[in-house]
Amino acid sequence: MDWNERKTPDAAPAAMSRAPGITRPLRTTLEMIRVSHTIFALPFAILSAVLAAGGWPAWPTLAKILVAMVGARSAAMAQNRLADREIDGMNPRTASRALPAGMLSVGYVRAFLFVSVGVFLLAAASLNRLTLLLAPVTLAVLFLYSYTKRFTALCHLVLGLCLAMAPVGAWIAVRGEIGAPAVLLGLAVLFWTAGFDVIYALQDEAHDRRVGLHSIPARLGSRNALAISAFFHVAMIVLLVVVWRTTGGGWLFAAGIAATAAALVYQHAIVRPDHLKRAGAAFFTANGFVSVVLAVCGIADVLAR
Repeated sequence: MDWNERKTPDAAPAAMSRAPGITRPLRTTLEMIRVSHTIFALPFAILSAVLAAGGWPAWPTLAKILVAMVGARSAAMAQNRLADREIDGMNPRTASRALPAGMLSVGYVRAFLFVSVGVFLLAAASLNRLTLLLAPVTLAVLFLYSYTKRFTALCHLVLGLCLAMAPVGAWIAVRGEIGAPAVLLGLAVLFWTAGFDVIYALQDEAHDRRVGLHSIPARLGSRNALAISAFFHVAMIVLLVVVWRTTGGGWLFAAGIAATAAALVYQHAIVRPDHLKRAGAAFFTANGFVSVVLAVCGIADVLAR
């Protein structure tokens, strides 16, 4: 479930278009769901599971969490691509995506969506009763995001909510109940995601305004959008500190939070309203670093204790 699925750079790799036989639709599908962007939510889910268990959770539980995440994220991406196929076709930057470019059919993507939903529901049912009960709510939120850009500039926060469900769901999978640390970590992920999604939305500011799509940059302009993004990222750091304190975190977790703050400062330093060429680095490199380093430090901290 990622983020920022509407605004991720799209250029169908030439190698993918030349792939023969069955590998071609497989590669195209993986490109469609942005499988590489799993790096954003997955580390936070694993960190939350480790915090909930006070160490490594049982391997079957961890495996089911991963399957549930893959199913949910794949379903969200497929739904997003289906909902946005006409919008993507009007944007020169996204016209090369699989559906508007005709590399995948609507029927194929719908079938992929149904299979992904089934995988998610089966994984949720195999974990515990609460994960199964909340599974339809999760899908509803994930599918809602696909349409929010049509009526509200708060779509960035809805995307953040989609990723925020990953650590909360992982905690529930381990403990069978919702815990305060998971909610706080989820809120941190929400503001982090909304912040970098606002930054990436700068690339589509003019297009969104022209066709009537909603985003914070389209509504408030680049400078105000960057200020709001910075506020979201400050909120993330504050929430991470609260998580650190409430879970009795040590110096390793604190080091991860410090590295996260540095990466976010870097992200804002290299992106300016008049210079968006490095927005890709801000989106993928800096945020991939944040999720991996914070999760590694947080998990190492728990295991060391």
